[in-house]
Amino acid sequence: MHTQKPPPEFIRDEPRNHWHGDAKNLERKLNENISGEVRFDAGSRALYSTDGSNYRQIPIGVVLPKSVDDVLQTVALAREFNAPILSRGGGTSLAGQCCNVAVVMDFSKYLNQIVEMNPPEKFAWVRPGIVLDDFRAAAEKFHLTFGPDPATHSRCTVGGMIGNNSCGVHSVMAGKTVENIEELEILTYDGVRMRVSKTSEEEFEKIIRAGGRQAEIYRDLKNLRDKYAGLIRQKFPKIPRRVSGYNLDELLPENGFNIARSLVGAEGTCVTILQAKTRLVSSPPCRCLVVLGYADVYAAGDHVPEVLLHKPIGLEGFDDILIASMRKKNLHVGNLELLPGGNGWLLVEFGGQTPEEAADKARRLAAEMKKNSAVVSAKVYENLLEQGKIWEIRESGLGATAIVPGQPPTWEGCEDAAVPPEKVGKYLRDFRKLVEKFGYHCALYGHFGDGCVHNRVDFDLQSKAGIEHYKKFAREAAHLVVSYGGSLSGEHGDGQSRAELLPIMFGEELIQAFREFKRIWDPQNKMNPGKVIDAYRIEENLRLGENYHPWKPETNFFFAEDENDFSETTMRCVGVGKCRRGDGGTMCPSYMVTREEMHSTRGRSRLLFEMLQGEVIRDGWRSEEVREALELCLACKGCQSDCPVNVDMATYKAEFFSHYYEGRMRPRHAYAMGLIHIWARLASKMPRLANFFGRAPIISNLMKWAVGISQHRKVPQFALKTFRAEWKNHRSPGDGKPVLLWADTFCEHFHPEILRAAVEVLEATGYQVVLQPEKLCCGRPLYDFGMLKRARKMLGEILVTMRNEIRSGIPIVGLEPSCVAVFRDELKRLFPRDEDAIRLSQNVFTLSEFLMKEKIELPKSSGKAIVHGHCHQKAVMKMDAEKALYQRLGLDCDILDSGCCGMAGSFGFQHEHYDISVQCGERSLLPLVREMKDDVLVVADGFSCREQIEQLAGKRALHTAEVLAKILRDGKGKRG
Repeated sequence: MHTQKPPPEFIRDEPRNHWHGDAKNLERKLNENISGEVRFDAGSRALYSTDGSNYRQIPIGVVLPKSVDDVLQTVALAREFNAPILSRGGGTSLAGQCCNVAVVMDFSKYLNQIVEMNPPEKFAWVRPGIVLDDFRAAAEKFHLTFGPDPATHSRCTVGGMIGNNSCGVHSVMAGKTVENIEELEILTYDGVRMRVSKTSEEEFEKIIRAGGRQAEIYRDLKNLRDKYAGLIRQKFPKIPRRVSGYNLDELLPENGFNIARSLVGAEGTCVTILQAKTRLVSSPPCRCLVVLGYADVYAAGDHVPEVLLHKPIGLEGFDDILIASMRKKNLHVGNLELLPGGNGWLLVEFGGQTPEEAADKARRLAAEMKKNSAVVSAKVYENLLEQGKIWEIRESGLGATAIVPGQPPTWEGCEDAAVPPEKVGKYLRDFRKLVEKFGYHCALYGHFGDGCVHNRVDFDLQSKAGIEHYKKFAREAAHLVVSYGGSLSGEHGDGQSRAELLPIMFGEELIQAFREFKRIWDPQNKMNPGKVIDAYRIEENLRLGENYHPWKPETNFFFAEDENDFSETTMRCVGVGKCRRGDGGTMCPSYMVTREEMHSTRGRSRLLFEMLQGEVIRDGWRSEEVREALELCLACKGCQSDCPVNVDMATYKAEFFSHYYEGRMRPRHAYAMGLIHIWARLASKMPRLANFFGRAPIISNLMKWAVGISQHRKVPQFALKTFRAEWKNHRSPGDGKPVLLWADTFCEHFHPEILRAAVEVLEATGYQVVLQPEKLCCGRPLYDFGMLKRARKMLGEILVTMRNEIRSGIPIVGLEPSCVAVFRDELKRLFPRDEDAIRLSQNVFTLSEFLMKEKIELPKSSGKAIVHGHCHQKAVMKMDAEKALYQRLGLDCDILDSGCCGMAGSFGFQHEHYDISVQCGERSLLPLVREMKDDVLVVADGFSCREQIEQLAGKRALHTAEVLAKILRDGKGKRG
């Protein structure tokens, strides 16, 4: 029996809390005075303990304000209790500025509106919690955009971008966030609410005459400006990406005493932002991309000034190490084949009002570059799909290099330097020499057109010697950047990672000016204290650190990619937050509906990490905080493929629940649905009676209540005759090559017509079909409830019973994607060293995969179809075979990017999950299906997907086997 809780030596007190106030009374008063959500529980505090950085600090509590009044009340009560305040958006910051011992205000769930959109005057007022892509999508309707667009554009918030002075690919065209802010409505810790922007002499005098706190702030800022103006002009680097320090240059007379812009990049250390007036710029409706290949990334960097003469709207670079890391991780490998030759690349984007205008600019650059001996290759990409695939490579930089198989994990810390663009090549060479001098390794990539270079380095942040080595490296790296006239931060901010090093860049006098600037706004030092100025040292508050000593519990699954150490597994998430996007891809369906951090893959990873720390979450495998977060995990496996560091929450959920329920009863639906293979066999003896109980009024309601099924659900009807009952009389024609058709529980007992169709297709293509021995089942539903011992036993029976078939290499075709996924995924984790398990996992295919692998001749057809992939199909097997199959068939086919259907096995049947299940389906899939005309085929290979479509959209979806059988029977067209 495994230990349920960490032993005493792993349970320790929380880190020293720098706030000694009354958290219980603060929580009570907040609940009494605001309409938003107040969360001071252990789970919420654990969720917000870190961001995308190396740092970790446990907050006092979390507030999700629903209105500006909530923000005013929260700050007022924090002031009453002398509690620090931290504003937070997407929580993807890389320098530690989004974690602190403070009351965290998360604006992303509720305060995310566009207050005003003014296309004629090209501006918009927005709340701080609006996600950048949502804002840009609204602006694009008027062919406008908010210019800065970091790689986290699908989940970062505009408030967070203002806090960090974010940039991104198109800052070449539109500048940093600071250049795109016209006015801010702000709130000081001491309760002053005001709007700030450029300030004319007349406005200044008017404010001074009015008196009060605002007048005091303005007067002090002007005095500060006058005192340090000469030094600011002298010491602030004149480069596109100077993000480090406070923007004191915006207070200079030549910049209009722009108080709003002076606060951009302040990282929440001065004021709380209530709303922002943003500049909108014209968005070229058409784009064209040129990729230039070089002998190495240094040559690519040397070439930046020449490329900039062609006035691109984006200019990015990366090296061959990044590409090698992507190959090792099997990340976007198909995209990599699009890259032209070379070992270093520049991505050069052009915009135009027409496709021809953009393409003409691109072609001219490519033609000129081909004449240059430094350029190995040049390729123009006019196709938008191909352009998107190339951009995916660049945007994968952080995730692709954070955790690479067979290599130590890499970390932020020196990943955000910016130098003059004309010096990029030389800087890259010197930085690489420095990395090698210290014995480190890293890839190099970034916004080369603006001189901004990113990397993640394999620092040792778990030993005293390793941390000391890192500190020496960071200091030398800072001196290197400054020697090039650069900035320590080019877009990620200073936070805690770089704040200690700012004197190297600015000198002590300007550091004093920064100190005075913060003091003017925040004399009590309660706004995100310890960041930017008078900051914690770079080795304090490390998420790991020399005292990192997590509990290492035994697990049922084998985590080979993490040396079978679950504490390493829970450290896998680096906080990039791709799971917090609102649409697109598969992960994370519950977050897309609830917009709750705990329902994101990142949030769940954080809770599991904290569970092993034993500080905030102290109950180990019995943790209710972790259970609550995992309860709404649909086990879709989307994170396994969509997450750039391959977090696998479906597996972690099964592991957790196997321990959580050890020695005690599971909920009743776990036995009703987890053991469906048993109940289905029993029902097959009396299917009419079973169906009567499932659909009869009153009786059905009572039965659903008894087993935990939602009253809104229809119970699937058992087939009156199972497939095996029919199979007994089947005679296979001919003596073709044998193929084993896996008769899964769902097809066997509910939809035998799918198995019949598969047999028809396989036999028509020359194969002799055999079935697995009766009663063998992969046990797929067991994993959702953590029944891993039973699941392992059932897989063990398959390995023993089918030893001859497995060793003979007979191909096995599965029709239910989730069953195929068990053999390809869970089987190897439960039997990691069993050669038969490895053989079996390599020899199981979906029907589409098998037909494509065998290069089967297929009939041609016509008509339209939409294909919804089962989540496991998309995550584990991918959908490449399905795309190829339907293309070969000649159907006008749309492979939907519809995310999870929401049924997710038994998830959508459970009464407590019904509403979430419906919302998941209604987010994309179900409306699309309802819009389809009757002559459009709706294809879904997953049993749960077909059930969701039929029950909520009223249409019957076909399995691929049924589509193929129908085409064969119709006999349309020629074979091709």
